[in-house]
Amino acid sequence: MSALLICVFLMCSYGSGFAEPENCDEVHKVFHLRQIGPSHVLPSGPVSGSNLQVCTSKTLTCCTKKTEEKYQVAARRDVQNLLQSHSSSLKLLLSRYVAAFQETFEVLMRQAENHTNNVLQVSYQKIADAAAASVRELFTDVGLFLLGSELNVDEFVQRFFDALLPLVYNYYINPGGSNPSPGHDECVRSLNRIIKPFGAAPGLLADQIATSGVSGKLLLQALHLGIEVINTTDHLQLSRECRRALLKMQYCPHCQGITHSKPCMGYCLNVMRGCLASMAEIDAHWREFVRSLEGLSARMHGAQDLEQVLLGAHTMLHDAIRQAQKNGARLLAQVHKLCSPPIRTPAQSFSIQDTNTRVSIPLKALNRRSEDSLSVMRKDFLKNLRAFSTFYGGLADHMCLQELSSGDGVPCWNGTNIVKSYTRRVVGNGVRAQSTNPEVKVKGEDPVINQIIDKLKHINQLLQGKTIPKLGSLDQIEAGSGDSEGRYSGDCDDEDGCAGSGGSEITRKVSKLSPDVTGDYKHHHYHHPPAKDSNINGNSHSLRLTGVIWVLALPCLQMILDL
Repeated sequence: MSALLICVFLMCSYGSGFAEPENCDEVHKVFHLRQIGPSHVLPSGPVSGSNLQVCTSKTLTCCTKKTEEKYQVAARRDVQNLLQSHSSSLKLLLSRYVAAFQETFEVLMRQAENHTNNVLQVSYQKIADAAAASVRELFTDVGLFLLGSELNVDEFVQRFFDALLPLVYNYYINPGGSNPSPGHDECVRSLNRIIKPFGAAPGLLADQIATSGVSGKLLLQALHLGIEVINTTDHLQLSRECRRALLKMQYCPHCQGITHSKPCMGYCLNVMRGCLASMAEIDAHWREFVRSLEGLSARMHGAQDLEQVLLGAHTMLHDAIRQAQKNGARLLAQVHKLCSPPIRTPAQSFSIQDTNTRVSIPLKALNRRSEDSLSVMRKDFLKNLRAFSTFYGGLADHMCLQELSSGDGVPCWNGTNIVKSYTRRVVGNGVRAQSTNPEVKVKGEDPVINQIIDKLKHINQLLQGKTIPKLGSLDQIEAGSGDSEGRYSGDCDDEDGCAGSGGSEITRKVSKLSPDVTGDYKHHHYHHPPAKDSNINGNSHSLRLTGVIWVLALPCLQMILDL
């Protein structure tokens, strides 16, 4: 007889929902355990549910209107916490490799600088110490270029050779007993770009730094954008329809005293696919993002191998100085013609060999572990990133399968009752598929998601090396989404409080590492960062004045040369 009563009870439960709760004790326990809100918003016992908006009930209920409002905030918070939990591994991966690549770039700069200085000490000892500051400036500028500064590569490479020419001239082309005047050195410096004593080396070095550097900075730029995509979707503003559907799915059963049953799988999929419909539209572009990064990595060899270019810069510098020495006679004549000869001891012939060159001094070995190389790091990063290539395509399904829904064959919540299985149609992913969603009405695409998709399209074009119309720098396209105060698009009502997840507003910060590398990265005009003036621009006021005079006089001198 007792078994019969249980069967009748279960049949009634599956057919028309549980009877009204006898008390709300279990609801109180779960309410406090999940920290949903203060206890006074819960009734002490079952009450009429006539004023409820979503969790409507014809019988007594454990919810009031205030309780329902707290449950809706909790439902939204739970989903946003789930989103952040599911994306945390991907975000950590990108953040970790951004830091690793930046650190590797910095180490490369120091090693390239040290290696170049060592080569100068071995082959050109006389100018090594005097050239050290210019070598440091060169590789500092390369580092700034890699980390996003819009420096003109041609300009800072030529500036390095400008500073090098007076040293080469005074010690190897026209050595003498007295030091030349600062004005004479400035005149010699100003001739570098006219008579080109170093041959093709400066232009070739600039080309290699620009080509390999653009690939390196684009890699960092892409990783920063990847983090921005995740931050945007982690804090996406959910629509009113979605919030109500989440409340109905997760907490309306509590109003009936049902605290342990989970939503049916099909029901959960409809709700979550509806709520994350716009997010699913990122999927195709995110997949292409991963493939495009793989393509960029595959191209980073030879002239695009930043590590090879930087650690080989000393060879090109050595060749450049040798070229200047071979052109010594012509250089000497030009300097004597255009710059008043300095007061010296009797003229001496130019020297190709450094008489003070240290003999058999071994170069300091580059202390780089193989696992620290850029190539190894890129391969390791892409291997890990591939596991997340379908992240946005299966997000709603993964959340339901892993966290939200009940298992197969277990009685579950279908939005109204506890049932054996969900019988309504289950829709697919994406905005278009939601037109027949029985649980969530999706009005259209989310403008915030559209903005992030546009950024992904743009970076994918850059990663693939395609020429496209400028969208402006990625740092000019406002990072993240929402208005200047950090709020997001989407409808907002009294149920929200418009304060974002957990009651805190999220403010998007524009990425500092996102110059537009589609532009003319070598030849546009630029101003050197003022912060470096104290270290780099160490000329006195008189030298600067002399430089200005020579700039004005050079066109006339060029005409004399042409005669």
